[in-house]
Amino acid sequence: MELAHSLLLNEEAYNQLGDFQKAEFIFEWLQFLEKLLPVTSRADIRENQKKLVEQLTSLLNNSPGPPTRRLIAKNLAVLYSTGETFSVYQTIDKCNELIRSKDDSPSYLPTKLAAVVCLGYLYKKLGRILGNSFTDTVGNVLKAMKNAESQGRYEIMLSLQNILNGLGAAAISCHRDIYKAARSCLTDRSMAVRCAAAKCLLELQNEAVFMWTTDLDSVVTLCFKSFEGSNYDVRLAVSKLLGTVLARALTSKQTTASTRHNFRRVSLEEVMELLGTGFLRGSCGFLRASGDMLKGTSSVSRDVRVGVTQAYVVFVSTLGARWLERNFSAFLSHVLDLVSQSHPKAIQSPMDAIGCRRCVSFILRATVGGLLGEKAQIAAAKEICQAIWKLKKVVDAAMSDSNLETRISTSDVTASQHVLVCALQELGSLIHGLGTTAAPLLQDSSTGVLEAVISVILHPSISVRLTAAWCLRCIAVALPSHVSLLLDRCIERLGVLKSSPEAVTGYSFAVAALLGAVKHCPLGIPHGKGKVIMTVAEDLLCSASQNSRISLQRTQAGWLLIASLMTLGPAVVQHHLPRMLLLWKCIFPSSPKDLETEKTRGDSFTWQVTLEGRAGALCAIKSFVSHCAGLLTDEVVQRLLPPLPSAVDLLTQLSSIYKSYGNSLKTPSTVYRHKLYELLAVLPPKTYEGSFCAVLKELVADLTVPDSQIDASTFLLPPLCHENDLLLLGPLLQESDHRFIEEQLLLGNSMAVGSLEYDPYSIYEKVAKGDSVPKPLPPALSVIRAATRLFGVTFSHVAESHRLQVLEQLLNSIKQTKGSRQQIVQLNVVSAFSTSLKHLANCKGNLGSEEVRRSALTLVMGALESNNPLLRCAAAECLARLAQVVSDSAFNAGLAQVSFDRLKSARDVVSRTGHSLALGCLYRYLGGISSTQHLNACVGILYTLSQDSTSPDVQAWALHSLSLIVDLAGPLYHVHVEPTLSLVLMLLLTVPPAYTEVHQSLGRCLNALITTLGPELQGSSTTVSALRTSCLLGCAVMQDNPDCLVQAQAISCLQQLHMFAPRHVNLSSLVSCLCVNLCSSYLLLRRAVVACLRQLVQREAAEVSEYAVALVKENREDFTPEKIGYSHFAKILIFKIGNTGQIKIAHIHLTNHFVRKNIAFLLFLCSCVPNTDFNTVASIDTTQEEETAKVDDASVLTSASDERFHPFSNPRWSTRVFAAECVCKIISQCENAGSAHFDITLAQERKQRDSR
Repeated sequence: MELAHSLLLNEEAYNQLGDFQKAEFIFEWLQFLEKLLPVTSRADIRENQKKLVEQLTSLLNNSPGPPTRRLIAKNLAVLYSTGETFSVYQTIDKCNELIRSKDDSPSYLPTKLAAVVCLGYLYKKLGRILGNSFTDTVGNVLKAMKNAESQGRYEIMLSLQNILNGLGAAAISCHRDIYKAARSCLTDRSMAVRCAAAKCLLELQNEAVFMWTTDLDSVVTLCFKSFEGSNYDVRLAVSKLLGTVLARALTSKQTTASTRHNFRRVSLEEVMELLGTGFLRGSCGFLRASGDMLKGTSSVSRDVRVGVTQAYVVFVSTLGARWLERNFSAFLSHVLDLVSQSHPKAIQSPMDAIGCRRCVSFILRATVGGLLGEKAQIAAAKEICQAIWKLKKVVDAAMSDSNLETRISTSDVTASQHVLVCALQELGSLIHGLGTTAAPLLQDSSTGVLEAVISVILHPSISVRLTAAWCLRCIAVALPSHVSLLLDRCIERLGVLKSSPEAVTGYSFAVAALLGAVKHCPLGIPHGKGKVIMTVAEDLLCSASQNSRISLQRTQAGWLLIASLMTLGPAVVQHHLPRMLLLWKCIFPSSPKDLETEKTRGDSFTWQVTLEGRAGALCAIKSFVSHCAGLLTDEVVQRLLPPLPSAVDLLTQLSSIYKSYGNSLKTPSTVYRHKLYELLAVLPPKTYEGSFCAVLKELVADLTVPDSQIDASTFLLPPLCHENDLLLLGPLLQESDHRFIEEQLLLGNSMAVGSLEYDPYSIYEKVAKGDSVPKPLPPALSVIRAATRLFGVTFSHVAESHRLQVLEQLLNSIKQTKGSRQQIVQLNVVSAFSTSLKHLANCKGNLGSEEVRRSALTLVMGALESNNPLLRCAAAECLARLAQVVSDSAFNAGLAQVSFDRLKSARDVVSRTGHSLALGCLYRYLGGISSTQHLNACVGILYTLSQDSTSPDVQAWALHSLSLIVDLAGPLYHVHVEPTLSLVLMLLLTVPPAYTEVHQSLGRCLNALITTLGPELQGSSTTVSALRTSCLLGCAVMQDNPDCLVQAQAISCLQQLHMFAPRHVNLSSLVSCLCVNLCSSYLLLRRAVVACLRQLVQREAAEVSEYAVALVKENREDFTPEKIGYSHFAKILIFKIGNTGQIKIAHIHLTNHFVRKNIAFLLFLCSCVPNTDFNTVASIDTTQEEETAKVDDASVLTSASDERFHPFSNPRWSTRVFAAECVCKIISQCENAGSAHFDITLAQERKQRDSR
């Protein structure tokens, strides 16, 4: 490859290579040329320009792949911008001629696409230098698009984006034509084309005034249509376009003569109304929306609503924090109005209401939580509190007004619940994020935050009561000193108002939530509180039967308090254990005879209360087992056991009880099943081994005859798949900044996502993120999830003969169902069986006889060819776990052979993807069955599938499976490294960028190959050098890919290369790449950057900063050159990404390196953080309350201050703490370096000595 490192292409060396080597040689030369041209003298370029142009343009006819054609275009553009431009028109004419060609064969398509790309880069780089030639070029490109396939439309949109970027306002004559073409592409069937069209229109709106003036309504409607049926990338791109255009319409004052007579400034209300229309009505017209409303159906698909939600965030982010501060009141009013009674059809069903609430909460969190400084957040919290007070007054008036004519309807009161839920959630999140900084907010009597939250605990809606309780929990975590006071207040009110159903449930929710917060408070609460709460809980349970009007609420409240009390741990619970054991014993019948007696008496309401009480008792026992494991002595376990047989007996009788008393028992019986399954799953199986048969029978019934006909695969299967395999299934199953709202799209439009009201007992449980509200699933889904987990436990402990019966019953159930119902049963069964295999593997158990194995294999193989890709993925993992549990070489070799044979004969995508992944999963758990012959067979067949260009899905799954084998085969794979690397490079250079899933799998393959080669990459032999160059080439191709996940793979590969062969990685370009992507909108890309940065600064902190200097100089940052590199990283590391562990480590390594050279500057930089804009931080010092009170809150949301002289703007309190930690680190380093840093006399002597 060294022969490719020259200004002119070495044609002699090139002609001696094979076809693939030529493509690799050309790419290497073009990559070298891209770096060489900017540093080559103008004289040398002019001397070789003619020949170089000929060589570059001749490559257009060689069917270059996507990465190669981009490099050809870039180099031509740089060549003409640096050298003479006399022949540029000939090059443009040649490109136009290639585009006009009548040859529509697939082999000629890459040449046309290369010409399109070249035109885009030439105009982007040279711009107005090219004169009016752009009119013919744009017309030619637009004409070609009429008959272009998806790749062509994609490249044409990106090329037009580049043309617009280079020409600016000069291209105004073509704006309308480009706009018309991009409009059609924005609703294209290809998602990649939609993304490219959104980018083109985003560039167009910079100069095309009509987009945000006369055609604004049309652009907005078009964006709404583009959201329909979109994927994650399209929603990101189109929401960015929509939000930017609306922000431009609101703020821009510039008009042209042609539009001035039609121009009318758009008000904030009009812009909000446009976004609100999309949120509430979607992309349909008024008539269709009205018709849907009359039918009682929602006309807005979830993907449209999610896309509009993201556009809200882009709109506010574009306008900035200052704008939000000034307009927060209007913005809050509008956003909360989206879920108010003003739009009842948007929240007409629980499913729609929960989805809308999630969207509104996301808008508020991303804007208020993400943009505002702490003082502005406190002012925003006060605004939200005022909104809560207003709604509270409306509800009070509605509930107290005795005049039927003026009394507000119950539906209006119910509709207000969704506004309150969103407001309370955001208030809780704000206070949780502010921490102790929120103390003045709670001490401000004029706002009355605590009074507002506690007042809505009595709201008629259970959703509001639960959310208010959660808000109190957030307050308690943020300000632990309030926990005891709030507990006392809620317990006191619960005692006073125990005759009110709303008060009993509301205050019990609040107490339970506060008890759940205690574990997050360092000092806890006095032990005496436990005794008080236990007494209250007993009183509620004992008095439940005295008043049938509130018996259900008291029963639920009593058990909820006991269950939440368990979270305080053994030290508190041990004092109340005898009383609790007695309560648990009394709640269940003492014998089967008593249960039969119960069935003969009572009514529907009695059974509803009974099931609620017993479900609560089961939940309390589970909480005890989970939080007080230290108290589970043999004696306690024996006293816990008696209620279990009765609980299981009732489980077996539920179906007959439900039939006897009707539909009102459907939800209580489902909740009872769910809670019993959850309890049994955490208990030692031997404690209920006598009930295995009865429990398994019920589990099989729940799995095979589900009440719900909803596909729950997105909740059941991901935990059973390997996390790396989930990458095959798209971004929706991966963590992202938009996961909170994107999650609802996993379920389609037919099912509600999780919400707190589905399970009040979740309010005291620990959640993944501190301020995120628990999101329990609907009961119908929760019981299926619990059933699959319990099945895994019980199936692995029953006798082998019973296992065979169960498996045959499951198989028969799948066979007897048809259509979509069959798929639902199949995914439930596979989920349950896969869980049982995990348990068997963990306890090193055996599956059973040959018959059991055969039935299990039939079950898994059926799922391996399911139309549901997630089920196929889970089935492949299940097959591998089956092989692991059986642990028989002959059986396992037979499994692999089945997949081999199927892959050789099958031609459908489903079979090929499922069985190719199965091969990789088998390798993951069995290590290749210890056979090089098996390895060769796997590699051979996966090679073939990887090159199936007719199906990107097959390519992606085969390549992913190949990456697993490469990673796990170890030294055995060395003989295959070279051909595999050639295959990966060939595909990287030829597969269209729109097939992102293929490129992501290629990235994983390359990463695995680098890991396999390891330290050998440092070698200097010809073979190793060639392999290393190929790896670097692959990384370069992926870095230039438009997909952020592929870019993340590229960074990960470069990180591996830097670990094994640091001298051969271009650190300058890598650091530049890291700086650019450190604040990417993609979470996984940011994480890859941080992981790589952490490694780099541990080994080469000086070089990292030096290379950052050059980058920041180009951006003209206002820092001195010698200090600019560190400051760039410090600003990003301290402020932009905040407080994560890896960021802290990376920053500390940089600090360690620079502390000797730049002590003064580092101290200055860290001092800038706490000293920046004191007015944006609310002090928690009580002596300053009077001064703080003098500041008008309204001014906080309207004031402006000059930030030009501060390297940090609006740093959060956690950022200030981190800066203080950095100062401590600097002092520690100085202390180790010598005493001159702390002795003024020595310091002056050293300064004089150094100055000489």
